[in-house]
Amino acid sequence: MIFHKKSKDSDKVSDAVSSSQVGSSKSSQDRKIQEELKKSGEIPTHIAIIMDGNGRWAKRRGLPRVAGHREGVKSVRDVVEACAQLGVKYLTLFAFSTENWRRPRQEVDTLMKLLIRTLRTETENLHKNDIKLMAIGDIESLPVEVQKELKEAIEKTKNNKRMILNLALSYSGRWEIIEAVRDIARDVKDGKIKVEDINDKLFSRYLRTAGIPDPDLLIRTSGEYRISNFLLWQIAYTELYICDCLWPDFRRKHLYEAIRDYQKRERRFGMTSEQIKKKGLNGNA
Repeated sequence: MIFHKKSKDSDKVSDAVSSSQVGSSKSSQDRKIQEELKKSGEIPTHIAIIMDGNGRWAKRRGLPRVAGHREGVKSVRDVVEACAQLGVKYLTLFAFSTENWRRPRQEVDTLMKLLIRTLRTETENLHKNDIKLMAIGDIESLPVEVQKELKEAIEKTKNNKRMILNLALSYSGRWEIIEAVRDIARDVKDGKIKVEDINDKLFSRYLRTAGIPDPDLLIRTSGEYRISNFLLWQIAYTELYICDCLWPDFRRKHLYEAIRDYQKRERRFGMTSEQIKKKGLNGNA
């Protein structure tokens, strides 16, 4: 019997085919899960995420904190893609808070460089997938180069319709509310509005999220039960979901679990179950 030794090129082709088959199988399985989610209940129109745990993820592995931030970018990429595929219309990510400026200078500088690099590498992919990029926060406090890359990415994707990816950068809920109050006070002083005109709808129009519906679902990773000064006005009736995993470990499977949990809940908006049913509102239950 004669045995033919396989060439290295043959091994590479075989490995590539095998890898392709595995990838195709996973993709098919993922599409099936997404279809089941769409059939089982409402897909949130707006999902907001507090991406927490990058530093702890790195520390547990004996790595510098920046390693956790870099790995977290992979989570962002996967979640953005999955949300767009599911039909989520708005995804708001808490990327950098006003409080984060207090971190060590070296870490902040590294984060800004990572943000620049990510904007440069991911914008084209967002554009190809018809995803519009927006940003809320004290953008002028960001380094000039970050502002430049952000402005270019927003401009490039401004006409996209599939989903809005909203980055909260140098942002805090209290900062946003104070800015809104100042703008309202100026308009009252200038006679553009009357004090009697001020209500929750008018106030919402002065927020940085004006034109974007309030989040249906807020996900926080790392198992922490805190809001961390994020979208304080907007989450009045938002469903909260706490995931124990750290952000760099968060992938679409965790997103699907959060949506399944959301679909089991009854959203009452201050009303009773009977009122919800009578009005025909979507209570998810």
